[in-house]
Amino acid sequence: MSAIASFFITALVTAVGLLIISRLPLGIEVDSTKKAIWAGIVFGLLNGFVKPILFVLTFPVTLLTLGLFTLILNAIIFGLAAKLVEGFRLNWGIWSAFLGAISLGIVNSILNSILFRVFPNLG
Repeated sequence: MSAIASFFITALVTAVGLLIISRLPLGIEVDSTKKAIWAGIVFGLLNGFVKPILFVLTFPVTLLTLGLFTLILNAIIFGLAAKLVEGFRLNWGIWSAFLGAISLGIVNSILNSILFRVFPNLG
Protein backbone atom coordinates (compact mmCIF):
# COMPACT_ATOMS: atom_id res chain seq x y z
CA MET A 1 0.00 0.00 0.00
CA SER A 2 1.31 3.45 -0.82
CA ALA A 3 2.26 5.97 1.84
CA ILE A 4 -0.48 8.37 0.69
CA ALA A 5 -3.18 5.71 1.00
CA SER A 6 -1.86 4.74 4.42
CA PHE A 7 -1.89 8.39 5.51
CA PHE A 8 -5.52 8.88 4.44
CA ILE A 9 -6.66 5.65 6.09
CA THR A 10 -4.98 6.79 9.31
CA ALA A 11 -6.61 10.22 8.94
CA LEU A 12 -10.04 8.62 8.54
CA VAL A 13 -9.49 6.39 11.58
CA THR A 14 -8.46 9.49 13.54
CA ALA A 15 -11.57 11.32 12.31
CA VAL A 16 -13.81 8.49 13.50
CA GLY A 17 -11.92 8.47 16.81
CA LEU A 18 -12.48 12.21 17.19
CA LEU A 19 -16.19 11.80 16.51
CA ILE A 20 -16.34 9.08 19.18
CA ILE A 21 -14.46 11.01 21.86
CA SER A 22 -16.43 14.18 21.12
CA ARG A 23 -19.44 12.31 22.51
CA LEU A 24 -17.65 11.69 25.82
CA PRO A 25 -17.69 14.33 28.59
CA LEU A 26 -14.08 15.43 27.96
CA GLY A 27 -14.71 18.99 26.82
CA ILE A 28 -14.00 18.21 23.16
CA GLU A 29 -16.36 19.42 20.44
CA VAL A 30 -16.34 18.61 16.73
CA ASP A 31 -18.96 20.39 14.64
CA SER A 32 -19.29 17.91 11.77
CA THR A 33 -17.85 14.86 10.11
CA LYS A 34 -16.13 17.11 7.57
CA LYS A 35 -14.38 19.01 10.38
CA ALA A 36 -13.36 15.70 11.96
CA ILE A 37 -11.81 14.56 8.67
CA TRP A 38 -9.88 17.84 8.38
CA ALA A 39 -8.77 17.45 11.99
CA GLY A 40 -7.57 13.91 11.21
CA ILE A 41 -5.52 15.21 8.29
CA VAL A 42 -4.07 18.02 10.42
CA PHE A 43 -3.25 15.50 13.18
CA GLY A 44 -1.38 13.38 10.67
CA LEU A 45 0.61 16.33 9.37
CA LEU A 46 1.44 17.60 12.87
CA ASN A 47 2.46 14.12 14.01
CA GLY A 48 4.62 13.72 10.93
CA PHE A 49 6.37 17.09 10.90
CA VAL A 50 6.03 18.97 14.22
CA LYS A 51 6.05 16.15 16.77
CA PRO A 52 9.50 14.75 15.77
CA ILE A 53 11.02 18.22 16.13
CA LEU A 54 9.40 18.73 19.53
CA PHE A 55 10.50 15.26 20.61
CA VAL A 56 14.14 15.96 19.75
CA LEU A 57 14.03 19.35 21.50
CA THR A 58 12.47 17.92 24.65
CA PHE A 59 14.37 14.62 24.71
CA PRO A 60 16.28 15.41 27.95
CA VAL A 61 12.99 16.10 29.78
CA THR A 62 11.43 12.99 28.26
CA LEU A 63 14.41 10.95 29.41
CA LEU A 64 14.25 12.37 32.95
CA THR A 65 10.53 11.62 33.23
CA LEU A 66 11.03 8.11 31.81
CA GLY A 67 8.87 8.91 28.79
CA LEU A 68 5.93 10.45 30.60
CA PHE A 69 6.59 13.83 28.99
CA THR A 70 5.48 12.23 25.73
CA LEU A 71 1.92 12.54 27.06
CA ILE A 72 2.44 16.31 27.28
CA LEU A 73 3.77 16.34 23.70
CA ASN A 74 0.66 14.48 22.55
CA ALA A 75 -1.52 17.04 24.36
CA ILE A 76 0.39 19.87 22.67
CA ILE A 77 -0.20 18.30 19.24
CA PHE A 78 -3.88 17.79 20.13
CA GLY A 79 -4.19 21.45 21.16
CA LEU A 80 -2.41 22.66 18.02
CA ALA A 81 -4.81 20.66 15.85
CA ALA A 82 -7.74 22.22 17.70
CA LYS A 83 -6.32 25.70 17.10
CA LEU A 84 -5.75 25.05 13.40
CA VAL A 85 -9.10 23.43 12.55
CA GLU A 86 -12.12 25.66 12.84
CA GLY A 87 -15.00 23.64 14.27
CA PHE A 88 -12.77 21.54 16.54
CA ARG A 89 -12.75 23.01 20.05
CA LEU A 90 -11.35 22.23 23.48
CA ASN A 91 -13.65 23.60 26.17
CA TRP A 92 -11.31 23.03 29.12
CA GLY A 93 -8.06 24.07 27.48
CA ILE A 94 -5.01 21.96 28.25
CA TRP A 95 -7.06 19.51 30.33
CA SER A 96 -9.27 18.72 27.36
CA ALA A 97 -6.15 18.35 25.21
CA PHE A 98 -4.54 16.00 27.74
CA LEU A 99 -7.67 13.86 28.21
CA GLY A 100 -8.38 13.95 24.48
CA ALA A 101 -4.87 12.84 23.54
CA ILE A 102 -5.07 9.86 25.92
CA SER A 103 -8.58 8.85 24.89
CA LEU A 104 -7.87 9.35 21.17
CA GLY A 105 -4.87 7.07 21.48
CA ILE A 106 -6.97 4.38 23.14
CA VAL A 107 -9.87 4.70 20.68
CA ASN A 108 -7.54 4.75 17.66
CA SER A 109 -5.78 1.61 18.93
CA ILE A 110 -9.12 -0.17 19.18
CA LEU A 111 -10.29 1.07 15.77
CA ASN A 112 -6.99 0.10 14.10
CA SER A 113 -7.15 -3.34 15.69
CA ILE A 114 -10.67 -3.87 14.34
CA LEU A 115 -9.75 -2.46 10.93
CA PHE A 116 -6.71 -4.70 10.51
CA ARG A 117 -8.65 -7.79 11.62
CA VAL A 118 -11.41 -7.09 9.09
CA PHE A 119 -8.98 -6.09 6.31
CA PRO A 120 -5.70 -7.95 6.98
CA ASN A 121 -4.17 -6.80 3.68
CA LEU A 122 -4.10 -3.19 4.97
CA GLY A 123 -1.33 -3.94 7.47
